[in-house]
Amino acid sequence: MISAEARAFYDKNGFVIIPGLFSKAEATYYLDYYMALRHHERANADRRIHDPKKKDPLLEFPRLMQMHRWDEVTLKWMLDPRINTCMTGLLDREPLAVQTMMYFKPPKARGQALHQDNYYLRVQPGTCMAAWMALDRCDEVNGCLRVVPGSHTWPILCTDKANTKESFTDVIVPIPEGTEVTSVIMQPGDVLFFNGSLVHGSLPNRSRTRFRRSLIGHYIEGDSQKVARWYNPVLRMDGSPVKIETSDRGGQCGVWVTEEGKPVIEVSGYEVVEKATE
Repeated sequence: MISAEARAFYDKNGFVIIPGLFSKAEATYYLDYYMALRHHERANADRRIHDPKKKDPLLEFPRLMQMHRWDEVTLKWMLDPRINTCMTGLLDREPLAVQTMMYFKPPKARGQALHQDNYYLRVQPGTCMAAWMALDRCDEVNGCLRVVPGSHTWPILCTDKANTKESFTDVIVPIPEGTEVTSVIMQPGDVLFFNGSLVHGSLPNRSRTRFRRSLIGHYIEGDSQKVARWYNPVLRMDGSPVKIETSDRGGQCGVWVTEEGKPVIEVSGYEVVEKATE
């Protein structure tokens, strides 16, 4: 499922869309399924990031996390052979599965500031990978993902405070002025695969009527030795558990400096991480 062209694009940019990896009918099934599952007593909706005093649409539709630990449909999707084949084609070996998430992003919901997934997962050695499946059409109106092509070659960067009027998280990865940020337009059933160091985020949903729902799996490289404690237990792609050591919550991070008039990254900071990622 990973053509030579797709692999070359991924290697250069740190992300690649596989159009129609799942059918539109499958996307509709998952959309309906999770709209119902969010009411389940074990849904573990994440309400930490919302202010109950404000009229925040995410209070009614908070993200779901780690559903695969108790829901068979989610586990089956996470370990789907199509995802495994694509991941293996990008990583040159099978990944290990660590996280599932469901984002509803209703109309008028905030987006998420630019960030790097491995800031949270702290995979050692190597990095994490995301499989981000669109359940609705995702565009700039309803808050599609935005990515910084080529940033997968960057180290983990130190963060600044984000504008929480636009982002439901309060940290942002700073990027030099003029850096290209690309909107990722997707159709239901498309899957975006991207590297854990890729800087990405999402726009607010400015639509009056349209959701931007997405089903997400996070994976780590198959030879990884450590991951942050929130992501255990770790699973092989056949569903069997594998023991992975716990990595430190924080670590060194890079900051932008200027050398000979050009921005470059110097690893000189240290961060402690407490939250999970989109």
